[in-house]
Amino acid sequence: MLASVVDHVIARLTNPGDIVLDPFAGFGTTLARAAALGRQAAGVELLPERVQHIRAHTPAARVVEGDARELLRLVRPQAVGGDAILAPDTPVDLVLTSPPYMTVTHHEADPLTAYERNGGDYDRYLAEMSVVVAQCARLLKRGGYLVCNVADIFYEDHMTHLIGDYDEVMRRHLDPAGMTEIVWDSLPHDLVRDALLVYRRR
Repeated sequence: MLASVVDHVIARLTNPGDIVLDPFAGFGTTLARAAALGRQAAGVELLPERVQHIRAHTPAARVVEGDARELLRLVRPQAVGGDAILAPDTPVDLVLTSPPYMTVTHHEADPLTAYERNGGDYDRYLAEMSVVVAQCARLLKRGGYLVCNVADIFYEDHMTHLIGDYDEVMRRHLDPAGMTEIVWDSLPHDLVRDALLVYRRR
């Protein structure tokens, strides 16, 4: 996700001191920008080398290594001791993330293993993303937002309507609050449409 997009979302939906969580932290763009804007930055990242990158470049961020499908277990201190990134009963103000993408076809690797294991299945991928979103919803404060950057993909003559499929997943757990299309001069890779999906906890 572009840093300028991250800045816009954080500035619009949070205040200084608020907690911003990214369950798919990657190289830490969301966490770095949250910390720079005076927010409390917290994240989960599967790959240890990326966790080390975040810790080296954004020491103010709290990041733990682990699988986002086990988000609640990872972020609460009773489960992982000193590595926990949220205090007990501390609500999150904003979840802001761009999850790993998958196409309907031509994708043997599993995105939720950082594409390091085969056996990817699109329907299972969406079901497991629903598990992640459900845990995000539990962590959000009432009135808090989840913002997800996803894109539709055209690859080898097949269209993956990831935006619409993610919207269905999100609506199972949170109330829709808007959608903003991101306009590029030239869309990267195989993307044909890029968007921010916005949801809110009642």
